[in-house]
Amino acid sequence: MVQNEYLCTLMKWPKHDLAQFIIQLCKAKGVKHIVISPGSRNAPLTLGFTNHSFFNCYSIVDERAAAFFALGIAQQTSEAVALICTSGSALLNYYPAVAEAYYTGLPLVVISADRPPHLINVGDGQTIIQPHAFGKHILFEANLKPTQKRFLFGVHHFQHKAQHLILKALETAQEKMGPVHINVPFDEPLYETVNQPITIKNISRNVATKGHLRLNKSTQKTWQNAKRKLVLVGVNPPDALESSIIEYLANDPSVIVLTETTSNLHHPNFFPSIDQLIAPLKANEFKALQPELLLTFGGLIISKKIKAFLRQYQPKHHWHIDPYRANDTYFSLSAHFKCRPNEFFEQLLKTSNPTSSPYFETWNAIKNTRLKRHASYLKTMPFSDFKAFELIASAIPKQYMVQSGNSSAIRYLQLFEFHNSIQLYCNRGTSGIDGSTSTAVGASVVSQLPTLLITGDLSFFYDINGLWNNYIPENFKIIVINNSGGGIFRILPGNDNSQLFETYFETKHQRTAKALALDHGFEYSSADSTATLNEALSEFFEENKSPKLLEIFTPSSENDTILLSYFDQLV
Repeated sequence: MVQNEYLCTLMKWPKHDLAQFIIQLCKAKGVKHIVISPGSRNAPLTLGFTNHSFFNCYSIVDERAAAFFALGIAQQTSEAVALICTSGSALLNYYPAVAEAYYTGLPLVVISADRPPHLINVGDGQTIIQPHAFGKHILFEANLKPTQKRFLFGVHHFQHKAQHLILKALETAQEKMGPVHINVPFDEPLYETVNQPITIKNISRNVATKGHLRLNKSTQKTWQNAKRKLVLVGVNPPDALESSIIEYLANDPSVIVLTETTSNLHHPNFFPSIDQLIAPLKANEFKALQPELLLTFGGLIISKKIKAFLRQYQPKHHWHIDPYRANDTYFSLSAHFKCRPNEFFEQLLKTSNPTSSPYFETWNAIKNTRLKRHASYLKTMPFSDFKAFELIASAIPKQYMVQSGNSSAIRYLQLFEFHNSIQLYCNRGTSGIDGSTSTAVGASVVSQLPTLLITGDLSFFYDINGLWNNYIPENFKIIVINNSGGGIFRILPGNDNSQLFETYFETKHQRTAKALALDHGFEYSSADSTATLNEALSEFFEENKSPKLLEIFTPSSENDTILLSYFDQLV
């Protein structure tokens, strides 16, 4: 129930009752970050949120950038973040970030202003069909109806129903961790205000209570008896797993733990560079690595090689741990434990002891061989994308947040280890290049750590409106790897070096980021060799009073050969 005594009665409230309900219920549910894009139809919401001291409001012009900015805040806070837009195509620009939030499990609350129903599809300006705009990529949709001109059941009936739908949307986003959509019709006038809001009466809702996890004896026995247990960890926030559990897994000889850079999980006995480990394997080695039991937790996996391996050499059992969802990525899912990883392992390990097995010892020896070959190759490697990432990875200071672009950037980062104080994130829900910069800026606004965005040239230019705002911190830094196009397409099958390939796949260009960086208030520097990059990095991470951008130019025609040769040299 929302009490009048905790509302600020001295402020001006929008006259529209639906706007009042949304503002009051957002406060009641603790939704305090509000990202607003300009417009007139959403004026009642804008006036209400910006006049209330409880909310942190951000103005982002480009709706696509705004949505990814909000995604970055949700990524760092794990709290619902609201998006406010006007009617028409503005709403559709949220879709890439909504899809990312859906597959990543981040709580975005899209609140779109709309024309009243009698003005839709009659030729009125700035109108589209807004209900169901996001299809199956949202967890709940509240299509509100005007309340002030309804008399069949009485005004209070429609007000109560609207409040119920708004509340359900907010609670769904928070409890199920995903995007929701609230569509709000407003008739003119839009800018009128009142001194007192409508009182929201008590709304009782049945909220499902989660039962405690109880592992049966069969589950415990399967774990105990398996001599080849592979734990594969996807996207995770830092400190997601308790240290005692980490130590147990790291010291069980029947367990190997494969982590990705985005798992933010570290231990000397873990295997952080999956592709480095498995890319050179022969058929008999793959068979020896095949797990009896695959246990997964965290978000989506980046490595295509581990997906291919586990689909071909399937485990007898695949268990996934997640409170909400489980993907059958390897076509062998046998159990979904709807809980947090800590809760699962705390129960499991109470009755389990380390299992005697050569599994870890065998693969740890292979890992150490790979690391030696890795270090040897780096010593002779010419300047390239790979060399640039080696130098960057070794130069990032401790206590940093790294936001990675997709495609080549995150895949190169997968080949290096990072200090456990460095947090690393990437939009891996849909793996698009469209919002990396905006997400990084949004994340930096609420993080206590300095932020570094590492991105490719196409991703940077594609999302340049991510820098069109007034919220970029002084300690925000960007590294752009400029290889004059989509370098990842040279690594994939189909590269034939023809003009068609360069134009339509690689998309060759001669652009640089210098003018854009300066236009957005960034200090700019560049490098195009090992020597100049080492020199640039030594200054790049120094404290400063403005954000910085470092552009690294690499030879596009050689990058793919150098990377593919690396995997050949690991054997």
